Amino acid sequence: MSDIVRLDLPVLLPGVPDARDACVARLTDDLAATVGVDRAHVIPADGETPAQVCLHYDPSVVALPRIRRAAENAGARLTERYGHVIWPVAGLGHQRRARTVAETVRRLPGVVEAEANATGPIRIEFDRQSTDEASLRRALADLGVTPSAPSDPHADHSRGPAGHGDPATQAPSPATDDHSGHDHAPGAHDHDHGGIFGERTEVIFAVLSGVCVGLGWALGAFSDIAEGVPFALFLGAYVFGGWFTVREAIDSIRAGRFEIDFLMIVAAAGAAALGEWLEGGLLLFLFSIGHALEGYAMGRARAAIEALGELAPATARVRRDGTESVVPVGDLVVGDTVVVRPDERIAADGSVAKGTSAVDQAPVTGESVPVDKQPAPDLDAARSAPDDLAPAHRVFAGTLNGAGALEVVVTRPAGETTLARVVQMVAEAETERSPTQRFTDRFEKVFVPSVLTLVGLLIIVPPILSALGVMSESFSVSFYRAMAVLVAASPCALAIATPSAVLAGVARAGRGGVLIKGGGPLEALGGLSAIAFDKTGTLTEGEPRVTDVVPAQGATEAELVEAVVAVERQSEHPLARAVVRDLGERAPDQVAESVESVTGHGVRAQIGGDAVAVGKPALFTLDGGAAAPEGLLDRDRLLKEQGRSTMLVQRGGRFLGVIGLMDTPRASARAVLDELRAIGIETTILISGDAQAVADAVAREVGIDQAQGDLLPQDKVTAIQTLRQDGEVAMVGDGVNDAPAMANATVGIAMGAAGSDVALETADVALMADDLAALPFAVGLSRRTRG
Repeated sequence: MSDIVRLDLPVLLPGVPDARDACVARLTDDLAATVGVDRAHVIPADGETPAQVCLHYDPSVVALPRIRRAAENAGARLTERYGHVIWPVAGLGHQRRARTVAETVRRLPGVVEAEANATGPIRIEFDRQSTDEASLRRALADLGVTPSAPSDPHADHSRGPAGHGDPATQAPSPATDDHSGHDHAPGAHDHDHGGIFGERTEVIFAVLSGVCVGLGWALGAFSDIAEGVPFALFLGAYVFGGWFTVREAIDSIRAGRFEIDFLMIVAAAGAAALGEWLEGGLLLFLFSIGHALEGYAMGRARAAIEALGELAPATARVRRDGTESVVPVGDLVVGDTVVVRPDERIAADGSVAKGTSAVDQAPVTGESVPVDKQPAPDLDAARSAPDDLAPAHRVFAGTLNGAGALEVVVTRPAGETTLARVVQMVAEAETERSPTQRFTDRFEKVFVPSVLTLVGLLIIVPPILSALGVMSESFSVSFYRAMAVLVAASPCALAIATPSAVLAGVARAGRGGVLIKGGGPLEALGGLSAIAFDKTGTLTEGEPRVTDVVPAQGATEAELVEAVVAVERQSEHPLARAVVRDLGERAPDQVAESVESVTGHGVRAQIGGDAVAVGKPALFTLDGGAAAPEGLLDRDRLLKEQGRSTMLVQRGGRFLGVIGLMDTPRASARAVLDELRAIGIETTILISGDAQAVADAVAREVGIDQAQGDLLPQDKVTAIQTLRQDGEVAMVGDGVNDAPAMANATVGIAMGAAGSDVALETADVALMADDLAALPFAVGLSRRTRG
């Protein structure tokens, strides 16, 4: 029989950025081949628990200490051989340029894998036996790409649990596992060394190209100026408009690809060969201005991500052993107490230990109104389960404290804060291509060679046929026709517009408190015809509230409230807590005695010598007792039909009345649903595990089109699959118990992801604040992006 041992991945492979790295697969393959090991696999990181390597082994064949040594030795060998660098870089103006650079780097000797992103870092895995960091830096410099050096002396290079040290979350640091070769000055990434005007060079050159084309056309058409002047201006248009395009085309050819850049250069050269300098200059101007606008969009997206990452302060005021000191946030550990003064930014995710204040959480959750904070009732529970804290007790790194001073107990280290993970996920999302992007990439790979082949045939075939006497056409006519086809076939807008629109959309959503994990979900949101909602915590507040206090005939409301509160004060049931919370101030400070729970029926107790019973109608007929009056039972049935949970109350043999409770709909739910209909969502449906009557009641109150209750998780999946037969559907839930349904929907949307690791990881789209109002914004943004 196999035993199991789990070893922390960051300990075995300290230089590996995350569990998806190729070195992790190499490690598990090596360990699976060890004598006595039946299986080796990776368990992903979960909250504060890092990713782990799980080994199933036969203890009769190999001892546990030997397993540990084998894992440590295998990890050491891999760490010694394979290096991993993640560098923020300058010189990647747009996504196509980033893709070309990544493919060129992959061709370098010793490079195992390379990924680049126009709005984030470049990530390279390399074999140290074949290359080193210095060689990689030189190769990038040859491509016009400048890796930045660390500017934060406290930057954490230890790499920690999965994903730690990523520059997306720690912008100043290159986060490498090898600190050699840092030969560039700090801040090198602040401007593009590829142009004399920095990052504005491409825009300025594109504008100058347009000015040259416009002036050359105007002077040639409306003046008697010498022909040499318009020609010189058109030549200038070629220089300015083709400067960056030629560089891109050369890089693409080096990477083994013929892209739109190359097609545009050939088309412009063909126009010049025909003497049509105006047409060629105009073509290059349009293409260069498209490139420049894409670069501008990338710059905006990159700036948005960097600004988000810089919201968290670099230092924190921490109290240890009774003394306060200022330390780098990277030195904070779980359990530290951080002192936050009024109007300061909070340095770490944590739970409030002391003080009250209103905190502006807009950078993380998108909430427009500050959220009141107060001390958590149980700090030990907060440390062990930070995701279970109520919003009033937890704070996030990067948010702005209000007028009150707070003491915050750290629940997550700096690299694992909600803000850090959001920044990292936004950067990762922008590397995922949307369906339209994937289509244009495939289109480009086929279209460009096809056009070039066609143009070549149009140039060569007619003269050959003329020489054979089949037709009569001069070479100049054939060449002109081929160049005309070439110019007309250059689809610059299709290739340029898509990535810039998608990346700008993802960044804009992030600023609005909506995390969209890539171009695919962004496009899919805009194509939805139906949205399905979970009930509890999504359309409703997520906790029951007293909605009805109905005295029986001959009883008063005060008697009813006094009896039910006295009994429910002794219970921890969610309905009991709701009764005490909502009615406690209206009842005397009285506590019931001899409380006895009757499983499945209710509670019995004693108050001042009177027997009291609170529960379902069946409770009162147990042991031959008298049933409740028919009028009271009718009222009980009516409340249940309206979606209420009910409890009848009896004291001293008298029935005092019935209490109705309900998980009340969110105040914004109806308005949100109206907005969704206004922007084109055809069907809304509520799918819930609650009783059908409850689901119907909530649906009526908020304006949902359909309601399905009494559903198990697999029934929710079936409901989503049925909806998908008629069109694209999204599932909105809490990201935990709704995960199967969300996975089967076109788009899974999680509520309140700022408070839940699971929601943040499982959904395609995460509404960071626990607020439905961001949903119409996300759908509308997607539709504008698709347009």
